[in-house]
Amino acid sequence: MAIQKITPELIPQTHENWQGRPEWFFNREHTDTYEQWYEGRYKHAEIWQKKVMEQLVSADKRISTLLEFGCGTTRFTRWWEQIGIKATGGDISPLMLSQAIHLFKGDLVMADSHHMPFKNHTFDALAFITTFEYYKDPVKVIREAARVAKYGIAMGMMNRNSTKVVRRRVQQLFGKNPFYITATFYTPSQLTAIIDEALQGRKYSIEWTCTGLPKWFPVQQWRVPFGDFFGLYIKLNDVD
Repeated sequence: MAIQKITPELIPQTHENWQGRPEWFFNREHTDTYEQWYEGRYKHAEIWQKKVMEQLVSADKRISTLLEFGCGTTRFTRWWEQIGIKATGGDISPLMLSQAIHLFKGDLVMADSHHMPFKNHTFDALAFITTFEYYKDPVKVIREAARVAKYGIAMGMMNRNSTKVVRRRVQQLFGKNPFYITATFYTPSQLTAIIDEALQGRKYSIEWTCTGLPKWFPVQQWRVPFGDFFGLYIKLNDVD
């Protein structure tokens, strides 16, 4: 009888993909350094991203529980508690979640955002922070989010209207910066059009604001669709 050789890898290289394409968050070479991004030059950006998301979500006084999908290592997930929201994290990557369980005291689930393993209205809100860009079927994901979340959907997005998008694409041409190869960047108006398609028949309102502007710029947040990051909140108005 032939002896089958078993690979010691947590995820074999042939399985480092999702939705039929390779993804960086299934590659340990990249996931092991994820937390370090936020402790380096990305720290200033993180501070303003959290300010933007807090303004948008805290304005809806109905929100006390939240599910963050694509939570990664729970960098944002463990922050929600600081603004009075009890959070749960969900992600498709076992590599990310293997770090998350040591950093986050709350509940975690490994699942696909297109098929969330929760009953209707399990949470007050659902959040996607720099993860929605990787979904091949964004309409389906929004509909699933609107099923699981009762009152609202928060989205922190990498903005298409940014000079950094051009820089990222140039880097990829030279075989560098693998993190955005499969990402689809949206503007606030492009994302709003997708939301309108996904939530036909629902009553809702949308608020958004941009940040991710150069440090030397006179403002760090504005209601103009330019900047490296924008926060968007969908307030569902047809529920009790």
